[in-house]
Amino acid sequence: MTKTLLSKAMTSLPLLLLGSMLYAQADNATIPNSPADPGVSKVRIVRLSQVRGVVQIDRSNGRGFEAGIANLPIIEHNQLRTGVGIAEVEFEDNSSLRLAPNSLIEFPTLERDASGATMSAVHLIKGSAYISLVKAQSGKAPVNKFAVVFGERRLELDPATHVRLALADTDAKLAVMDGVVRASGENGSVTIPKKKTATFAIFGQNEPTVAKDIEPTPFDAWDHNAASYHSNVASLRGLNSPYAYGTSDMAYYGSFVNSGCGSMWRPYFASASWQPYSNGSWAWYQGAGYSWVSPYPWAWTPYHYGSWAYCDNVGWGWMPGGGWNGLNNIAVMSPAGGSQISRTPGGGTGRIPHVPVQPPSPRDPSVIAVNTKPLTGSQIESGTSFVFRKDSAGLGVPRATLGNLHKYSNESMNKGIATMPIYASVPRAVGPKGTLTSSEMMGVSIHRGSAAPPSSFPQGSSNSSYGGSNGNANMGAGGGGRMGGGSMPSAPVHTAPSASGSKK
Repeated sequence: MTKTLLSKAMTSLPLLLLGSMLYAQADNATIPNSPADPGVSKVRIVRLSQVRGVVQIDRSNGRGFEAGIANLPIIEHNQLRTGVGIAEVEFEDNSSLRLAPNSLIEFPTLERDASGATMSAVHLIKGSAYISLVKAQSGKAPVNKFAVVFGERRLELDPATHVRLALADTDAKLAVMDGVVRASGENGSVTIPKKKTATFAIFGQNEPTVAKDIEPTPFDAWDHNAASYHSNVASLRGLNSPYAYGTSDMAYYGSFVNSGCGSMWRPYFASASWQPYSNGSWAWYQGAGYSWVSPYPWAWTPYHYGSWAYCDNVGWGWMPGGGWNGLNNIAVMSPAGGSQISRTPGGGTGRIPHVPVQPPSPRDPSVIAVNTKPLTGSQIESGTSFVFRKDSAGLGVPRATLGNLHKYSNESMNKGIATMPIYASVPRAVGPKGTLTSSEMMGVSIHRGSAAPPSSFPQGSSNSSYGGSNGNANMGAGGGGRMGGGSMPSAPVHTAPSASGSKK
């Protein structure tokens, strides 16, 4: 498919999603604690989009905290916490929230009003979080509302705002990387401008103290890369719609192809023998039943909208159409109510996993792993190379930082694997002797090519080789949990000479 056709296909997808999402908003029957106000809907499309290291989630089902896995839906009142790990949450308009290690956050409000605008509030209870909101759409599109709560404070964030909030003892430091933040206090409203840091008393309403500049932390580079991905990838692919949720990942990790069965989207690194439902999990949500959760970094939209079909000599591909399916996404898997998901004459007979018949008992896990065949992942092979594997379908491939994947996908189809030279961007060490703690190691990111001069790295990072045979296959890819792919090394890593950094 030509780049022009691909752009048109990916650009039209958000328009199809718009109609189906608005349709889904009309039905709150499967969502617990639906509001009494008929003009407000609890049907939201929020997901745990990245999991690295120790991440746990309390999904308000009476089970307490359980292991977090990529693509778990997040609903109102859920809590997310990290140990030696980091996590990202995506909202419908490509806005995102990232949680640093040893942090805890709650989602007290996830609503949508009658105009289609979303109303979100997050409560940071412990640790540090980054929040990057996309620009408001021009024209008559409704403006989404976003609030951050900590202690006795509530901050309303405008679109196109990018902040870092860190709690420590009785103080909270708000670093404003982009936009302007207004905070209400005893003496009225205080404005914190771009490139400034405000220090609040967590409990109390005194005015904050505002200081010049922003001190770097070891996770700024990770946040910078992730925020850039959400804004730049969507922009480059012509996906500037507020309903383009999930299609950025699809544009990066795959493409539409013209098959004998029509146009269909296929993930890179997937042969004709790859199947979309061989691996995943069933996650139980009270009032909605079991929801299918796929481990692939692009696997949100294709498992909640449209359908999968098999085409001879091509394999499984995804086709848009129909309505949006939220928590109860079984309809996408089996539109006819049977056990097959092929929609093409003479196509494949790939069977979907059987849905558990009964809700989990109090002693049973509420997330059930399904692996009908071994799960293949791509990963770091040595300190200077990344290996893409056939039928990994993008699992383990970091977002955006490895560039265009099409060439390597074709090579892996022909040879079974494809190798790319890489280097690592390592956070600036803050510990003794220039070493990184296990938590700080979560901020490592990998990039295509050879190491660049230190001055080219985002503020707070430096470049270094990153090695070991146990490189994390899920680094930056949104993978993780029990569907694994390696782990971060536990030993401290010495960084290259400290980078001067460039301001964002």
